[in-house]
Amino acid sequence: MAPPINPVNSILNRLRSSSLDQCFDLCKGKFSVKGCPLLHDVPSNVSFRPFSLVCNETESDAPFPLVQRVKALSQKGGFLGFNTDEPSDSVVNSLGRFTDRNFLSIFRFKTWWSTQWVGTSGSDLQMETQWVVLDVPEIKSYVIIIPIIEGGFRSALRPGNDGHVMIFAESGCSHVKSCCFSSIAYVHVSENPFNLMKEAFSAIRVHLNTFKLLEEKSLPSIVDKFGWCTWDAFYLTVEPAGVWLGVKEFADAGVSPRFVIIDDGWQSINNDGDDPNEDAKNLALGGEQMTARLHRFEECDKFRKYKGGSFLGSNSLSFKPQKPKMLITKAIEIEHAVKARDKALQSGATDVSEFETKIKKLKQELDDMFEVEGSGLPNGNRESFDCKGDDFGLKAFTRDLRTEFKGLDDIWVWHALCGAWGGVRPGATHLDCKVVPCNVSLGLDGTMPDLAVDKIVEGGIGLVHPSQADDFFDSMHSHLSESGVTGVKVDVIHTLEYVSEEYGGRVNLAKAYYNGLSSSLSKNFKGTGIISSMQQCNDFFFLGTKQISMGRVGDDFWFQDPNGDPNGVFWLQGVHMIHCAYNSLWMGQIIQPDWDMFQSDHVCAKYHAGSRAICGGPVYLSDSLGCHNFDLIKKLVHPDGTIPKCQRFALPTRDCLFVNPLFDNKSLLKLWNFNKYGGVIGAFNCQGAGWDGKVQRIIGYPQCYKPVTGSVHITDIEWDQCMEAAAMGEAEEYVVYLDQAESLLLLTPKSKPIQVTIQPSSFEIFSFVPVKSLGPIAKFAPIGITDMFNSGGTIQELDYNETGAAAARLKIKGGGNFLAYSNVAPKTCYLNGTEVAPEWSADGKLKLDLPWTEEANGISDLVFDS
Repeated sequence: MAPPINPVNSILNRLRSSSLDQCFDLCKGKFSVKGCPLLHDVPSNVSFRPFSLVCNETESDAPFPLVQRVKALSQKGGFLGFNTDEPSDSVVNSLGRFTDRNFLSIFRFKTWWSTQWVGTSGSDLQMETQWVVLDVPEIKSYVIIIPIIEGGFRSALRPGNDGHVMIFAESGCSHVKSCCFSSIAYVHVSENPFNLMKEAFSAIRVHLNTFKLLEEKSLPSIVDKFGWCTWDAFYLTVEPAGVWLGVKEFADAGVSPRFVIIDDGWQSINNDGDDPNEDAKNLALGGEQMTARLHRFEECDKFRKYKGGSFLGSNSLSFKPQKPKMLITKAIEIEHAVKARDKALQSGATDVSEFETKIKKLKQELDDMFEVEGSGLPNGNRESFDCKGDDFGLKAFTRDLRTEFKGLDDIWVWHALCGAWGGVRPGATHLDCKVVPCNVSLGLDGTMPDLAVDKIVEGGIGLVHPSQADDFFDSMHSHLSESGVTGVKVDVIHTLEYVSEEYGGRVNLAKAYYNGLSSSLSKNFKGTGIISSMQQCNDFFFLGTKQISMGRVGDDFWFQDPNGDPNGVFWLQGVHMIHCAYNSLWMGQIIQPDWDMFQSDHVCAKYHAGSRAICGGPVYLSDSLGCHNFDLIKKLVHPDGTIPKCQRFALPTRDCLFVNPLFDNKSLLKLWNFNKYGGVIGAFNCQGAGWDGKVQRIIGYPQCYKPVTGSVHITDIEWDQCMEAAAMGEAEEYVVYLDQAESLLLLTPKSKPIQVTIQPSSFEIFSFVPVKSLGPIAKFAPIGITDMFNSGGTIQELDYNETGAAAARLKIKGGGNFLAYSNVAPKTCYLNGTEVAPEWSADGKLKLDLPWTEEANGISDLVFDS
């Protein structure tokens, strides 16, 4: 009997025989794509091998359709490698040079965070570049170079002299050395930049077999909901009474959160010199906890002492809403006094006793404030006693929250990957743990100064031995799961690269920890209950995302610069959007992009809200108590805590890929996305700040903070990137609604672009909806509820009756002003089965006020007969 045919091998053999179809060629120091020179002066020790000669797909656990897709395009990619004379644990080598060619790249500007960078030469690259896309207009194509993982080494790109692109490979362990790399970077070519990303990361996924694409994973339950995170509201002063009052304020205003994230401040941490069984006292600001370690896996005393029912029913909540801000303000005074002392010492001062006296006085005032303000718990809860059992602690608190606030589906908490910022305190738990000194990679020399890095290096990491990673994460998560917590925000992820020397290098250490984390997620949080944060490096994405399906794509939302704002509070807001938009190009292939929280009462809150409305991810705030703009929130959130979310994640438009929307004085950031029945373009003016490679930090560019004029066209939406949207991209006519201008336009694909001028820190959202002919005369296109920023996201269903009496049938979620385009007044209109009279005007605007009906989950049935 003949052996069965292996379809994967069949495809493999057929495609390997087509070597003449390979797109790349390396010959005589020139690396070319489809005959077009790409890199010149390629060193003789550099090699190129086609994908089909390196990757053995039969060893991959990728789904068969994904393997088929990758193999069908295998001629479009391959691997760069190089050899050196001597084995080493860190190696730098040129891949060749390029000049006078536009590129887009992503680089790490901090250990944890990455952002966009553009230029025209290999020398324009920044340190720790995660990938670079080269524009190749000669063949109407784009080429990406992605440094990846090989063996025990990870890699990144960096600038060289005279246009050279350098690759830096490192193991993170002096005992893990190599001199031979055959597949340390992947290259790929495509005529479409968005296909390029999908194809390239699909190929790497099949090759490495150490991560999974977003399309292979389920999403967290919070992805299409509204939530609140405690961080900016409390920092480390978070406590049950404050959390309760925060949720209550939203619920009372008619926008109940569907999820809450209790951020840093709930854990049991202390410092090495403290009583090993006592929590650190009176912590307020982020930074104070960064040398502290976890001394038990359960919650700290603030939460342990909570007694079930404390805030239910007639029990009073004795908590002053102004308390957190009072404590934080005093802590900021201390921080400024410490900085003033340190500055004096740096200037050569020998007597700083005056500073020390002031610092001591301020610290005592802060301690007194903590004592006077108390915990907000009833008196019976404040004494020290054994708070065990189901009626105490986090378990009782989460139960009471859900009892009082019926729509609260998820309660998540924060923790660092290594436990706390400083890891786990040795001897405090049953695990094998020791304090490991931190060694910062030479690759991070070009990154921005960072308090977090300084603090972690100062204290080292209390690292649980990687052989116990499974036990470590399960010990934390099983308690949380039993306590009613349904997910975690895992932060400070890339500390692992600092402590890999004794554990076989950063790749091996990362695999152990990420495997342990993944196992615990599957066991305790349905496999999806996680947001990854401070993780924006290729190690994490290539090694840590088999289970993780959502993560941050920007750095933190900064309501102000902690070092003082040279241009007011505006300058960092556009920078945040650039991080999120461009990181989504690559991270979105692997995880659902999360654009982070913001504060609804911030001076740029509307600006942030506009971006969150179309980003395609969850919407959550970090409002302080009593500090809300509910009118703004209600433009993002339905009364039931759901959101009119776009169908996928937002990405920069094609004409934004090789420009600098931060400080080139001329470019808008334009984002495209889809709703179920239309497309969306968001145009944002982000000018005014950005990276300065000379001073190695993000700085203000006030000369760029001014109005910017740009254009928007139907073709800015990449209709072919979504199977369900492809047909919409072929419409003959569109209606376009401008959210901020509240105007309606009728356009065709041949129409001239819409010209728009956007003020600094402002935006416009353009909703494109195909126009449908209903009979010989009538034309119709629904916009949705215009009270919401993403009006098109409110359209749940749309069906056109083209036989018999022409009609449009819709299901709309939300209450407020419904708008549609109709070139003629409809003959009849039915709302939930009852005939109503909509308002129609000769300019085509068809308006109707819709109710929010709780029993119908806010959904209205509409029928328009033409």
